Amino acid sequence: MTLFDFPAWMILPWLFVVGCVVGSFLNVCVHRLPLEERFWHSLFGLVHPPSRCPRCFNRIPGRFNLPVIGWVMLRGRCYDCKLPISARYPIIEFLNGAVFVFVYWMEVPLEFGSSLNESSVQTSYSPGSRLFPISIAADVLVNWRFFFHLILFEALLVASLIDIDLKIIPDGCTLPAMLVGFVLSTTLGYVHLTPVWFQVKNISRELSMVAPKWMPLFWIGPEIPHWITNNHHLHGFVYSLAGAVVGGGSIWALRIIGQWVMRREAMGFGDVVLMAMVGSFIGWQPCLIIFFLAPAIASVVAVACWIFWREQEVPYGPYLSLATIITVLGWGDIWPYAQRIFALGPILFPMAVVMLVSLFALLQLMQGVKWLLGIPLYLEEEWDDEWNSADQLSHFEGENVDLDQGQWRPTSDSRWDGELSARGQLQEQRWRGR
Repeated sequence: MTLFDFPAWMILPWLFVVGCVVGSFLNVCVHRLPLEERFWHSLFGLVHPPSRCPRCFNRIPGRFNLPVIGWVMLRGRCYDCKLPISARYPIIEFLNGAVFVFVYWMEVPLEFGSSLNESSVQTSYSPGSRLFPISIAADVLVNWRFFFHLILFEALLVASLIDIDLKIIPDGCTLPAMLVGFVLSTTLGYVHLTPVWFQVKNISRELSMVAPKWMPLFWIGPEIPHWITNNHHLHGFVYSLAGAVVGGGSIWALRIIGQWVMRREAMGFGDVVLMAMVGSFIGWQPCLIIFFLAPAIASVVAVACWIFWREQEVPYGPYLSLATIITVLGWGDIWPYAQRIFALGPILFPMAVVMLVSLFALLQLMQGVKWLLGIPLYLEEEWDDEWNSADQLSHFEGENVDLDQGQWRPTSDSRWDGELSARGQLQEQRWRGR
């Protein structure tokens, strides 16, 4: 189902080359976005000044600017001053080329005459299914969806690398991508994984048999509202909006509950914006799956970090990103298990409240386990090794408690009382008769 029926042996190498070129730009983003705290200045810094050697300030000649190959030709050193160039740059370029190929291979059926159901993200509720007929060709749909998800994965890669380095996620790598998510979801309309709202009435009827007669009025509604299938542009916008609110809101709730229980910042606000960006691309249902999948992945690494390095803080952005990639590319296999939960309709709202209370109880239980194992419950305040002006003044005053140290003691009439009073020594000196 490739565009114009090009064979896979032509499409995949071309995608790898394009991915490596884009990876070169991602290296610039990872290096420059954290340099400026102000949003617009950080974006402007991506294009000015041009890339150059930090020692000799010379630019690399154009023939050596080829991704991966250029670094090999330069033998990992600056062309002029021979300053070593980190191997991280060609690794990221190569990795990004592999991402382009892998995502395309997963989402776009490559065989001639293949069906839409062979895509890893296609389900019975996706565009092109019986419930959501589309007015565009299937090959156009899968390539639209590939490009849409690829933008998300590129933003996640930049955010993860910065978070690993500095434990921050700048707005420059999330807010522009979130805007793109809203715009493309609204204009394309057919890139959602599942409708923003649906309900399977059979489940509601089963619950109605054991509930009071008045309760089903609150949870029985239309299976799929008509505006979702009739106006795909409006649905695309609402889909992104709901995803951003639920994605960012779930991490924000975890951040607040974590501060209550652990008495410190459990989640940076950059993670909140990151999940809001993810939600703008994939909607609110996948975001809830990521919300539970990411801690499961991070807990394994966190335990290892504490055992070997006594490190209690790990950047959470990479695990949110990894959980997002697993959820999106495995959506066709995940959805059959998650469908019955999201098909409950309005019953999901009280379930969300119960889950938040359960999260609070779970964190309290983890604190109890840490206490039993002898692990400190709260991080001790870190000592600031920087010697500042206040430290210098305190040191000077501590070394010169006596005003007359190293000099003849003056007579009592020549000492100004204000000087002694400022040091809190006036009454002591009077008591001594000085």
